[in-house]
Amino acid sequence: MTRGRDRRDCGRGTISYAILVHGGVGSSSRLTGACEAVCTHAFAVLEKGGGALDAAIEAVRLLEDDGRFNAGSGSTLRLDGRTVEMDASVMDSAGRLGAVMALRNARNPVLVARAVSETPHVALAGLGADLFARLMGFEPARPLSERVWKRHQAMLRFIKEGKLQKKDVRWKATDVRRLWNFAVPYEEVFSADTVGAVAIDAHGMVAVANSTGGASPMMLGRVGDTAIVGAGFYAGEKAAVAATGIGEEILRRMLAKTIYDLIQGGQEISSACEQGIAMFSHAVPVGIIAISRAGYAIAANRRMAACALVKEA
Repeated sequence: MTRGRDRRDCGRGTISYAILVHGGVGSSSRLTGACEAVCTHAFAVLEKGGGALDAAIEAVRLLEDDGRFNAGSGSTLRLDGRTVEMDASVMDSAGRLGAVMALRNARNPVLVARAVSETPHVALAGLGADLFARLMGFEPARPLSERVWKRHQAMLRFIKEGKLQKKDVRWKATDVRRLWNFAVPYEEVFSADTVGAVAIDAHGMVAVANSTGGASPMMLGRVGDTAIVGAGFYAGEKAAVAATGIGEEILRRMLAKTIYDLIQGGQEISSACEQGIAMFSHAVPVGIIAISRAGYAIAANRRMAACALVKEA
């Protein structure tokens, strides 16, 4: 069994089964231990003969429950300081595909995304996603972690001090007040990113699962790359890819599918991921994890808590 944990990590050789987990581009190295614990738990699913999708979803579910990652109980507050809207997705090489967008009241959005994959639809959003989660009996959202509130207060300070444009390239030359679309008035308020997992099982099936609380600051209803197939995630016969970073920039480049196509075209997996990272200026944080039968890769242009557990054939 091979264990990997570096910010830029890769492996070659025929893989029997494996799981890769990331805690979001920009996540502290202090969270690497948490990623390793999640990796170990999800790896056990594969060791017992479980499928790649089961392992990837289990990894993301645990990260959603942690509170230190930007997903589930650690999700980022929207600009109004009251609203949480979460996105999640699942996909595997057998064709299963499901996503939820702007989900407000579910403990584990990734589980709701999987349930969507078992309906005639591919994606549900907003109120429909929340009502579906209740209908399916999923637990409501947990109280947000203390870290979420601290992160929101820090963002408010950036906006008040006029430093937002330097911190986040999406908001360059943009007046936050002009785009305010929340029910609560602007005057009353001023006052790491996606988690993901990719896996391959003993049968050669590959899968990906993603979840996020968004990238603050966010307008109401904003959806990033996490729930958009081909942008934040993709799984096919050759590989599974999960991306993390500024969703708008990842969407514009359809990053996950771009990397998948490079791998499908015969490019070595670590080279394909590095080429994906090179598509972005250093001002845009981005990270990637990818797995195939021939190898795996973890790449990022920022620090990124991550882990890989690999059983070689």
